[in-house]
Amino acid sequence: MTSKDNVQAALIDSLNGLLADTFALYVKTKNFHWHVKGPQFRDLHLLFDEHATEIFALTDLVAERVRKQGGKTLTSPDAISARTRIEPQDSTDLDAMAMVRELHEDNLSYVERLREVKAAAGEAGDNATDGIVDDWTDQAEQRAWFLREILA
Repeated sequence: MTSKDNVQAALIDSLNGLLADTFALYVKTKNFHWHVKGPQFRDLHLLFDEHATEIFALTDLVAERVRKQGGKTLTSPDAISARTRIEPQDSTDLDAMAMVRELHEDNLSYVERLREVKAAAGEAGDNATDGIVDDWTDQAEQRAWFLREILA
């Protein structure tokens, strides 16, 4: 492999890591949407659904960036599980604020992953990925902000 091939492979790898985190964050957010309870039920139920919808919309965009770079995307739940940095949460009994805290931390982690993708895109000279990641970062930062303000 040439140096250019290595840089391209690193970009594809970082995009697939982002894809794994996107799917995992979507499922976790949807889980909390389904299982939230308490005095803020309605507001959090709707917020989590709004966030999940926004996150799910990114899955296809991220996967298509992988394909446009000549790579193969993740192909199974096992592949997603192996690559994600989003910690799983299988409990359906968390209190609402614990859910908000976890999603806040997860969205901050997602921002870090986006920054890694942006750096890899810059290294590879992929202006399209480099640019679009800014929009995805803004979305994740907004989600983290909303969640942080609930915790204040």
